[in-house]
Amino acid sequence: MTCLCVSLSRFQQFQVFSHHSSQQRPMEPGAWDNRTAVTEFILLGLTENIRLQPILFAVFLFAFVITVGGNFSILATILVEPKLHTPMYYFLGNLSLLDIGCITVTVPPMLACLLTQQCRVPYAACLSQLFFFHLLAGVDCHLLTAMAYDRYLAICQPLTYSARMSREVQGALVGLCCTISFINALNHTVAVSVLDFCGPNVVNHFYCDLPPLFQLSCSSIHLSGQLLFVGATFMGVVPMILISVSYAHVAAAVLRIRSAEGRKKAFSTCGSHLTVVCIFYGTGFFSYMRLGSVSASDKDKGIGILNTILSPMLNPVIYSLQNPDVQGALRRVLTGKRPPE
Repeated sequence: MTCLCVSLSRFQQFQVFSHHSSQQRPMEPGAWDNRTAVTEFILLGLTENIRLQPILFAVFLFAFVITVGGNFSILATILVEPKLHTPMYYFLGNLSLLDIGCITVTVPPMLACLLTQQCRVPYAACLSQLFFFHLLAGVDCHLLTAMAYDRYLAICQPLTYSARMSREVQGALVGLCCTISFINALNHTVAVSVLDFCGPNVVNHFYCDLPPLFQLSCSSIHLSGQLLFVGATFMGVVPMILISVSYAHVAAAVLRIRSAEGRKKAFSTCGSHLTVVCIFYGTGFFSYMRLGSVSASDKDKGIGILNTILSPMLNPVIYSLQNPDVQGALRRVLTGKRPPE
C-alpha cells in the first residue's frame, strides 16, 4: 500500500499535533494514577452513514478480489513462464506479493467493520496492523527504486548487465529493501507503543496509522516525530531521488539512440515501471494538494484509499496492458496451455 507524499503529510500533521500538545497543561500530581489506560481503539471507518456502508462494502470487496486475483495471476505467470525469468520480472513478482500484502493488511478489517457497522480494535492488534502496513509499504518504496536501478543497468550498462544484476545481487537488493523497511516499521511501532493513551480512543480512520494515534496520545510525541522525520527521508525522499537520477541517465542514453524504433523499444522496457512510480507517488501528491480544505484525518483517509487500494489494483493492468510477453504468458496460464519450447 505510501511513501514520500504520505510521509510529508504525516510529518506536517505531527507538527500540528506537537504544537497542540505543547499547549496542553501538564498533568497535576496524582493525575497519572487516576487516568484510564486505553485497551482498544474504535475506528470510525470511511463513513458513519449506515446507508452508504453496504455500498462501500460491495465496492471495496470487489476491489480486493480484483487486486488479489490480478496480482496472483501476474505472480503465477512469472513463475511458470521461462521467458519471464529475468531480473525485471523477478522484482515485478515481489512487487505483486507486496501489493497483495498491503491490501490484505488494511481492506479485510475495513470490510469486517463495514459489515458489522462497528469497529473495535484491540491495542495489540492496532500496533500489529501499524507495523505490517509500514513494513510492506516501505519495501514497496525501495523495491521501486531497485527496479529503476535495474532499468538503468539494462539500458545504460548493457554489456555488464548480467554480471551486475546476477541472482545474488537481485536477492541482496530485495533483502536490503526488507531490512531497511523492517527497521523503520519497528522503530515507529516501538515509538507508538511507549506513548500513553489515557483519554479518547476514537480513531478517525479505517486502519491504524501514525497521525490519528499521535492525536490521541496524552504524552509527548517529540521522539515519535523525530523518527517520523527520519523515516520520511529514508523511505520517501531518498528513493525518489534515486529513481529520478536513474531515469535521468536512462533518458539521456535513449536520446542518444539514432533510430526512432530503437528509442521506442528502449522506452517501452521501462514505461510500465515509470507508470507505476507515477501512480504510486502521484496519487499521494494529488490527494495532499486537493484535500487541503479538509481535516487532517479525512485527508489521510483519501491518501490511504488511493495508495492501499488504487495502486495495487492498477499494477497488474499496467504491467500486462502493453507487454506482449506478459499477455501471451498470462493467456497460457489462464487456458492451461504449455509454454512453447
